[in-house]
Amino acid sequence: MTERRAQLAANLAQVEERIASACASVGRERDEVTLIVVTKTYPASDVRILHELGVRHVAENRDQDAAPKAVACADLSLTWHFVGQLQTNKVRSVAGYADVVQSVDRAKLVSALSAAAVKGGRELGCLIQVALDAESGERGDRGGVAPDAIEELAAAVEAAPGIRLGGLMTVAPLTGPYAGRQRAAFERLMEFSSRLRGNHPAANMVSAGMSADLEDAVAAGATHVRVGTAVLGVRPRLG
Repeated sequence: MTERRAQLAANLAQVEERIASACASVGRERDEVTLIVVTKTYPASDVRILHELGVRHVAENRDQDAAPKAVACADLSLTWHFVGQLQTNKVRSVAGYADVVQSVDRAKLVSALSAAAVKGGRELGCLIQVALDAESGERGDRGGVAPDAIEELAAAVEAAPGIRLGGLMTVAPLTGPYAGRQRAAFERLMEFSSRLRGNHPAANMVSAGMSADLEDAVAAGATHVRVGTAVLGVRPRLG
């Protein structure tokens, strides 16, 4: 076993234990929570090791890093999630490899993703990114729509060909009433998810929580957690 493989295996085991413990503490089954390993800034060789270790969901936030990495790992059975703020000029590229785009936060992006998916003969899962620090009509500092815009955007996704509405995503806000209150933030997202599923029953995915706050996300009811540093450690950026 190489040193890097041993390191990733140990880190992954620790994260798995954290998720299992968090599930047990609130009476959830471990298989109710999917681990997405955020591989941004890490090389394709790490993705290959993670796949060997059983990881099946990986995430990226920059197309310029993600696109070549997805090509290099095209032979692996992986679900690729795009979690970064997405500009429309990158949509065509992202739609070529991403299975799920978690950062949908405006109608223009819905239209662009739909057109690219149809042209590429693919179906993309889409999550609406909710900004808990955004006022009505605004976007959050870290992307995302204000809560009162969720339903309108959800309807746009459902009406667009080539894409499907998967659910909601959030990043714990750094400002506003939920700053420093991750558990409350994620519980609020779950309320929005429950409301969304009233009109869109299949949109049951809730992506929340990262390395520092995954326990809060699991306790709140998140179905997916996005973990990078706790699995991969701190390494130099690509390039």
